[in-house]
Amino acid sequence: MVKNNEKLAQEIVDAVGGKDNIASSTNCMTRVRMNVKDKSLIDEDKLKNTEGVMGVNDADTYQVIVGPGTAKKINDLLVEKYSVQDSSGSANNWQENKQQIKGAQKQGKFKQALATIANIFIPMIPAIIAAGIFQGLSGLLGTMISEGTISGDVWEGIRITFALIGNSFLGYFAIFTGVNAAKRFGATEALGGMIGAMSIAAPLIDLSTLVGLYDAEQPLNSILTTGKGGIIGVIFGVFILAKIEKAVRKRTPDVLDLMVTPIVTLLITTLIFVFIIMPVSGFFSDWLVRGLSLIIGSENTFVSILSGYILAAVFLPMVLVGLHHGLIPIYAIQLEALGGVSLFPVLAMAGAGQVGAAIAIYLIAKKVGDERMKGVISGALPAGVLGIGEPLIYGVTLPLGKPFITAGLGAGFGGAYVMLMGVMANAWGPSGWVALPLMQDGMIHYAIGILISYLGGFIITRLFIKEDDLRNANI
Repeated sequence: MVKNNEKLAQEIVDAVGGKDNIASSTNCMTRVRMNVKDKSLIDEDKLKNTEGVMGVNDADTYQVIVGPGTAKKINDLLVEKYSVQDSSGSANNWQENKQQIKGAQKQGKFKQALATIANIFIPMIPAIIAAGIFQGLSGLLGTMISEGTISGDVWEGIRITFALIGNSFLGYFAIFTGVNAAKRFGATEALGGMIGAMSIAAPLIDLSTLVGLYDAEQPLNSILTTGKGGIIGVIFGVFILAKIEKAVRKRTPDVLDLMVTPIVTLLITTLIFVFIIMPVSGFFSDWLVRGLSLIIGSENTFVSILSGYILAAVFLPMVLVGLHHGLIPIYAIQLEALGGVSLFPVLAMAGAGQVGAAIAIYLIAKKVGDERMKGVISGALPAGVLGIGEPLIYGVTLPLGKPFITAGLGAGFGGAYVMLMGVMANAWGPSGWVALPLMQDGMIHYAIGILISYLGGFIITRLFIKEDDLRNANI
């Protein structure tokens, strides 16, 4: 741990009311997420003005935005140095559970469901990104080898190694999802992984054939086959698993628990999962993919342009209210059904619009002599270029109001272009230039889309934001 991180951790602890006011903490890619016992003790102004803090968000947990890499280090310090409970695992104390329940009661059931989905996938994001990049590099090398651009056993060995790394996660995505879902729903993690494994296991085809649910001529049209229902089915299956496991354990004598509970739980869950959940969720997934195909990748030019513009323009407002978590299963469904994700490259343009808007505001701030705003933008802009949008959102465009809107309107032009060009990604993660290696189809068009979003965000912001908007801003 570097000294700067230790100092930042100390200042965050002090600003939120001391270590005794933090019931537990965890982190995602850019944020430290704390379950705070008494939010009235938080000095939010002090926290926002702390060097290294890019913003705060009072949601289901109290979130302090410190940027990629730093978030993990700060959380580690909270756990190791300040003895804060780590909530990334499944074991929580009663105070944390009480805090989570109280926080959940303030949200609607739909937002609670989206938050649960997010908590299942967020720990997997580093692996998703790494696997997607290695998968893309493997595909690129394969193309170069087949075209004779490069040759030899060394290049083939590198290609195979990259494919091995990529497939080690993407090939078993369902298993990892099952394990993480079990953590969230309170089931045994290994049993959750088994449910995920069942969804892709070869004997499933034998069982489907036996009961007449498999279409040998058109396997993808089968009512039951490997991968049917995808990630959505696994999550629902593990949810049922958790309910059944708790019910069985409650009725099983302690001396028999280790043997009886997993056997009975798996048998009952498997029958429900295979014959009900997988076919039903498979139908839903197929319907969703067909529905998305009407607007995503449509052969109608006007539809592609309009849908791309709207999706990119409204994505950041979705982020603010937490609805973007609902897109994660759609990404996963697209990846399984199409072999790539076409929605992610379009939505990634939203962050680029913020960059263009920030540059426009910087020039206005320079003109009116607003040194504070220039400093904020200078510090946040590199992160925005790399695809981390929170510093610009919470530090610049959202506090000013209108630039948050103009940034979205500008980003829409990049989204329209990317949709029209049919850009496809291997995975999803941060946007910006960091995501460029993830693009398996249309990498150059993705780069052009970013530049268009920069320009769109800059021009519209420069047209609608005047010098008086900055002079009158109370931020």
